[in-house]
Amino acid sequence: MTGLAARAVAILETAEPAAKARLARAVAAAWRGDEIAEVGQATPPARPARPEQPALKRPGELPKRKINRGTAGRGALLHALAHIELNAIDLAADIVARFSSDDLPRGFYDDWLTVAEEEGKHYLLLAERLGQLGLAYGDLPAHDGLWQAAEETAHDLLARLAVVPLVLEARGLDVTPVMIDKLQAVDDHDSAAVLEVIYRDEIGHVAIGKRWFDFLCLRRGLDAQETWQALVRRHFKGQLKRPFNDDARRQAGFPADFYAELASD
Repeated sequence: MTGLAARAVAILETAEPAAKARLARAVAAAWRGDEIAEVGQATPPARPARPEQPALKRPGELPKRKINRGTAGRGALLHALAHIELNAIDLAADIVARFSSDDLPRGFYDDWLTVAEEEGKHYLLLAERLGQLGLAYGDLPAHDGLWQAAEETAHDLLARLAVVPLVLEARGLDVTPVMIDKLQAVDDHDSAAVLEVIYRDEIGHVAIGKRWFDFLCLRRGLDAQETWQALVRRHFKGQLKRPFNDDARRQAGFPADFYAELASD
């Protein structure tokens, strides 16, 4: 297994969450250290391997989470975030493996392995904090909608970039500061500190998505703003929700004129 694409597939095929996170970080380190000779090609699975737990349900079947001074609400929040980060590891690995034949520069792989590495770090931080609250990933149900974006955009890298980093991760920039404030309000500063790490890194992930979206639009002779809006309308199942964290999005190079007109009131 010398090629990068094959190692990305190995991440996708690893079911145990902590092992998946550690492998993502190890592959990124090996790539940076020139221990991997080439990108190569490999076929990713239609769905990543998953542990037997948590039980996966439709989003509407899950109870609403409420942050309070007890551990139940905060634990449910952190569990949901751990599930998101686990999927994010796989989304980063999938973009490396699935589009390895698209004649992309090394910087593309540098960037997405950084994302995979940081998503692995996020998962491990959340899992550690869950343990401190007496919980483990898998103890609570989770929703099964996160991989739908990968399935919907598996045919086209430009569509993948439009939806995953520039809709889903950008939404994280909108909601995470609110969650941090609520955790601090109930004196859960340890959990808030974990979310602060995630928030800072996710600005960079949105920036990576925007950079490579613009790169592909330029390569294909497309207008980036018009193309992004058309791809989101076609492939994103839902509406963009206000309020937006315009400042964080701007830091990521993602200006409001891209997304504002697609927002629901």
